[in-house]
Amino acid sequence: MSSSYGENLHLTIFGQSHSPAIGMTLEGIPAGEQIDFEALQRFLERRAPGRNAYSTARKEADAPEFLSGLREDRTCGVPLTAIIRNGDTRSKDYAPFSAVPRPGHADYTANVKYFGFQDYAGGGHFSGRLTAPLCIAGGICLQILHRRGIDVISRIRAIGDVEDSSPLTASTAEKAFPTVDEAAGEAMQAAIARARAQGDSLGGVIECAVLGLPAGLGDPMFGGMENRIAGIVFGIPAVKGLEFGAGFAAAKLRGSQNNDSYTVKDGRIETRSNHCGGILGGITNGMPLVFRAAIKPTPSISMEQDSVNLETLTEEKLRVGGRHDPCIVPRAVPVIEAAAAIAVYDALLGRKKELREEAWT
Repeated sequence: MSSSYGENLHLTIFGQSHSPAIGMTLEGIPAGEQIDFEALQRFLERRAPGRNAYSTARKEADAPEFLSGLREDRTCGVPLTAIIRNGDTRSKDYAPFSAVPRPGHADYTANVKYFGFQDYAGGGHFSGRLTAPLCIAGGICLQILHRRGIDVISRIRAIGDVEDSSPLTASTAEKAFPTVDEAAGEAMQAAIARARAQGDSLGGVIECAVLGLPAGLGDPMFGGMENRIAGIVFGIPAVKGLEFGAGFAAAKLRGSQNNDSYTVKDGRIETRSNHCGGILGGITNGMPLVFRAAIKPTPSISMEQDSVNLETLTEEKLRVGGRHDPCIVPRAVPVIEAAAAIAVYDALLGRKKELREEAWT
């Protein structure tokens, strides 16, 4: 199903941007896993709207309500279901888009797919609002992975043509603006402010690294770690590109430059470089798993755009009102972390199953 993900860990996202609630069901977490609710709420607040000058003015508490799967603060072995109630909605702002689709949005394709019965308020099920329940699931997986010595860190690598070229070596989660280089972060915020003042928007690139991964996660061909991560990351609205390790830059290198030479350090096999991004043949090699996701500019802009009327089949001019992020990249950083954590934990559960089966043969 299109709103479900996972092989060993099964995640389903439900709800619409302006429905009474949005939520998720997560099945496959072993019983007894503890959840730090305060830490989970702090994680969700990194994604929540209305927290700063470069995000939408929509105000939502984004406080999860758990309906099943818990006994006090620990999982009890049954599917874990949680919802987030929507409060600050303005569905009337979207009435014009039932007939005149917004460029860059899924308004037109959803109309074709669902024969005009789609929920267009706030983007319906296509909205970035649905990344909130994704972050519930991902925030829980992040805690479980951390207890096993695996951490997911990320940062804004670029916004527009402003880049943060400093290496990503530690979490930026506690920063107000998640870049490694503070000066680059200030320049990015200035670029966002300029785009907003012009009624326009900006996109960017988010870099993510998974540290502490064991070698051996993933499978060849269609079950590789690249496939698993891509399968969930491309479920995040606005993601338009993905690369691992050196990515597209590897196409400009020779084999002698791109190959990661092996070495032994403290009795452990490592590579001297990490152009492969910690994955070879779809399987982790024990080095940091590194990938970057390209985020498109927010399609909701206040500048006049060309569209068509689906009822009259005539061309029309359109201006998008309402409340929108001039750049979605800062709020998407924890969403990328959440997606990576879900994919990694799903693969880790599969690996543990393989090792248990091997012990019985």
